[in-house]
Amino acid sequence: MAQDASADGLKAASDEVARLEDGNGRGDNPEYEVERVEKVYRKLDLRIIPAFWVLYFLCSAIRSNIGIAQTMNQSAGHDLMSVLGMNARDTSTALALFYVSYVIFDLPSNLIMSRLSPRVWMARIVFAVGVIGTCFTAVQAAWSVKLLRFLLGVVIAGMWPGMAYYLTLFYPPSRTGKRIGMYFTASQVSAAVVGLVSAGFQQMDGLGGLVGFRWMFLVYGLLGVILGVILLWWLPDRPLAPGETRMRSSWMKWFPASPEALKGEDALVHYHDLRRVYHSRPWNLKDLWHVLIDWRLWPLVLMYFGVVGVGIGTQLYGNVIIASIDPTFTGVQISLLFAPIWMMDFCAILLVTPISDRFHRHRAVFFSAAVCIQIAGLLTVTFALSNRWARYGGLLLIGFGLGPTVPICMTWTNEIFQRRHGEVGVAAASALVSGLGNLGSITTTYALYTGWPEDAVKGPHQYRRSNFTMIGILCLSIASSIAMTILLRIFGNKPKHHKVSSSNSSAVDSAGEFQDGAARREAQQRGFKRMWWNGRS
Repeated sequence: MAQDASADGLKAASDEVARLEDGNGRGDNPEYEVERVEKVYRKLDLRIIPAFWVLYFLCSAIRSNIGIAQTMNQSAGHDLMSVLGMNARDTSTALALFYVSYVIFDLPSNLIMSRLSPRVWMARIVFAVGVIGTCFTAVQAAWSVKLLRFLLGVVIAGMWPGMAYYLTLFYPPSRTGKRIGMYFTASQVSAAVVGLVSAGFQQMDGLGGLVGFRWMFLVYGLLGVILGVILLWWLPDRPLAPGETRMRSSWMKWFPASPEALKGEDALVHYHDLRRVYHSRPWNLKDLWHVLIDWRLWPLVLMYFGVVGVGIGTQLYGNVIIASIDPTFTGVQISLLFAPIWMMDFCAILLVTPISDRFHRHRAVFFSAAVCIQIAGLLTVTFALSNRWARYGGLLLIGFGLGPTVPICMTWTNEIFQRRHGEVGVAAASALVSGLGNLGSITTTYALYTGWPEDAVKGPHQYRRSNFTMIGILCLSIASSIAMTILLRIFGNKPKHHKVSSSNSSAVDSAGEFQDGAARREAQQRGFKRMWWNGRS
């Protein structure tokens, strides 16, 4: 019966596509103007990107606000470490436990999302993050902080790679870098806002019997719970072929339906431009195994390892490093100086990621150049001992270099693994790159900076060896991106067969290459064509 229903749905979809094509005077393989296709993607942007931006903003704030809580109301003894009697090792352990659970559960979460409704699973993640974030308000000892950080890693696992996977259901991978960059800016704005708004929460210290950082945990957590519910209506489900009816399983009937992302001719244009996502074949364990043993994973993991380690280290310990630059800075001054680091990050994302999409065959060049800027920043922070503002400028350089690296790495993962393995390739590879790459975060939070007691000793050389270690890891990231480029040229990235259902084999050719509008355009780089200065949109 299920097979009959599926066949009937495919037949209805085929009939509807044919009817719409006849009505528009187009043949069996219509080629729409680029302007028409771009209009459809802009419409999707308005539906998806704001929702992703808001959810990533809140989840990033909940994940990272423990860092700023370490210096809030410190002069009054109401900072996190003083109130709970935590030492530097307790803090680094709590921070690292988040990434331990994140690494463990990242892949299972993303695979579940690919099997169930991506919209509902993403809403579940945000709702659970809000609940755990709210629970931080009640922490009374170091053990409770460690437990909640571990649980936060469990529930947030799959969010970041899940967002990258979700985008490939609506956009060709070569155009996801710009979109990932759009919502990734939420993390940077969040880091800046958490720093700025923490100044306000510090003024609430003692209100209602709660210290400042407890108010911060409570407000962000409750906002996360509310957003998790709203996302059930805000985010669209995976697209359906024109004329196909969405089948709601028994468990999905408990959740509200979300309006379709596209309708009418817009849906038809998207169907022909990205046919690959409409008829993907359900994956099995053999498909997953082929992804897991693909050598292309490991250079991407090493690329991600270095940049995310520096990024998380800066996010969690940036305020501590600023305090070490000048011990006379007050808690409010540290919060205000922390924010510009992420505004530099924000500007770099908006500047570089759209250009990297236009030159999508040169992802390694953009990635490596940004990493070199991070290295320059770390060297400045380490050696410019006689000028505190020069050292602070080094932190700004780190922020600027960080911006494009993570979106570029995830976009390159999407490009390589969707072509080679289809939908399961994107779901599994993005989760593995994100999860295993976050071992860099564990290194930063547990082994380096405040987790390295001898290196954290007060003085002009504080954190010097941690900085040297991160420079070495960043050099490994550059080497991995270069190796990936060379190996792809030697061995290629030929697709595996059978990425789509057998009844829709026209979506691929005999070699397994995708055959849709996006695939034909991806054969060439856009470069600087169709830019505002040459009169084209």
